[in-house]
Amino acid sequence: MIDLRLLREDPDRVRASQRARGEDVALVDALLSADERRRSLGVRFDELRNEQKGLGKLIGKASGDEKAELLKKAGQLAADVKAADAERDAADAETQELLQKLGNLVHPDVPVGGEEDFVTLETHGTIRDFGAEGFEPRDHLELGQILGAIDVERGAKVSGSRFYFLTGVGALLELALVNAAMAQATAAGFTPMLTPALVRPQSMAGTGFLGQAAQDVYHLASDDLYLVGTSEVPLAAYHMDEILDSGKLPLRYAGFSPCFRREAGSHGKDTRGIFRVHQFDKVEMFSYVAPEDSQAEHQRLLEWEKQWLTSLELPFRVIDVASGDLGASASRKFDCEAWIPTQGKYRELTSTSDCTEFQSRRLSIRMREDKKVRPLATLNGTLCAVPRTIVAILENHQQADGSVRVPDVLRPYLGGREVLEPVAK
Repeated sequence: MIDLRLLREDPDRVRASQRARGEDVALVDALLSADERRRSLGVRFDELRNEQKGLGKLIGKASGDEKAELLKKAGQLAADVKAADAERDAADAETQELLQKLGNLVHPDVPVGGEEDFVTLETHGTIRDFGAEGFEPRDHLELGQILGAIDVERGAKVSGSRFYFLTGVGALLELALVNAAMAQATAAGFTPMLTPALVRPQSMAGTGFLGQAAQDVYHLASDDLYLVGTSEVPLAAYHMDEILDSGKLPLRYAGFSPCFRREAGSHGKDTRGIFRVHQFDKVEMFSYVAPEDSQAEHQRLLEWEKQWLTSLELPFRVIDVASGDLGASASRKFDCEAWIPTQGKYRELTSTSDCTEFQSRRLSIRMREDKKVRPLATLNGTLCAVPRTIVAILENHQQADGSVRVPDVLRPYLGGREVLEPVAK
């Protein structure tokens, strides 16, 4: 959540952020009104409590009719205090409810607009000319079937649409990707983490996934637990309700977990293959830093993502995501999109978001600096979302006979294998 003090001091900035997101600007005024009511009722409650305490002292010294009159007044005052307390609590609850609906403040450098209004910042690698090489590229599903690596038919039989099996070299390729990604993250100073896939509501809400993203989340109603869509959630909640020593920052974690997404609203999109699925595995980077260091950390996370995609020898571009396409927690977000030959376009493979103090305020995570305690900043960055990375590797490194060249970085994790060979023609 944002700082209420900032809202009071600069409401126009918050209105501009809501407008840039394409969200309800009236929410800002409703929140200002609720906050003013909460504060005035708090003052009223304090005044009544002080009056009640003063009256208590007078009663102790009084006697006779005077005491009876004071006791009568005390009874009325007690009722007033109780009513003021209830009104204050109601106003506070309303303020918190409205505050939870407000997205993070959009960074001033973020391009304004919708999904297609991003700005391309960099382009890396060379897109292959398959025509010049003399063959038509196969898509990842056809290659996966030739290699005995992907089985979506049995995935659908067992679990329904958008599920799949990775088989043979497909399973080995996932393990190679995960181990190579974790090796890079560990070398960069990240602590490897295996995280829970089920979390409590306060963990999911605290990271901002029960607002605009709620429709994409799986909920186990009988247990009141949520399946995570990313290990960002348990990594963010890992230090919930804690005060961290500023001298230990930055804290960096690399989480490996299964991820579950309902893909609500994606009907008809990417229905072929494993690009958009309900369950997948991912290595996620997560950082806790001082707020003044968050922008520099954001650039570092982006550099680690670029290092990873470059090591996989994939052509990709980096985009600055437009304001209307940001998640509620993100102040700014960069995506790395790999070229997918058979689609003839770049598609998102990794993303990194600067969430500033938004999540830490919701999760009550603070830092202690000398004697001062204040919220810190959190950031996240995908290092390897496995299925999409497999899609990009198969399509970009395919050869005319249906085999696929293995990038050098993965070969030590595949027993030195240089090529994935077809198992069926």
